[in-house]
Amino acid sequence: MSTRIIPLDYVNNLMYELEKSFWDERGRGARFRMTTVGREFYQEKVASLLTEPDLTTILNTIKEVLLKEGLVGSVTYNQEDRLLRVRVEGCLHLPVEEKMIARGAEPCACVPANLIVLAVEDKLKRPVELAEIKIVDGGCQLLLVLFDHLPTLD
Repeated sequence: MSTRIIPLDYVNNLMYELEKSFWDERGRGARFRMTTVGREFYQEKVASLLTEPDLTTILNTIKEVLLKEGLVGSVTYNQEDRLLRVRVEGCLHLPVEEKMIARGAEPCACVPANLIVLAVEDKLKRPVELAEIKIVDGGCQLLLVLFDHLPTLD
């Protein structure tokens, strides 16, 4: 891995342009194609830390990794049956979402949400959908829907 430092504004502008281009082509459907953004980060930094197939453990592990890596300032969550509400504050990529909204598009990608989706699908074998990304009081409010377990042939 290179030790070269790339300015965050540059990275966020590229992320915005890619996300906005996809939004322009797919509209709300873009959100369902952006769920794997962060897969390599998940594999490298998160997957090996998930030792228990338990939602609370998964969420706490992802929170710890995001904080340790300096990607977010805080993560809180609340589960109500199949709905998982997550609040992310201090995310390095918040400017991307703000720019999407300013340009008349909905935010359609969120790395913290995607890490949760990837982990739940990987460790709990439950499909998850990122239903909503809203910016409220300077942070992101995420709504994820957890579906029933995938059937197995056992």
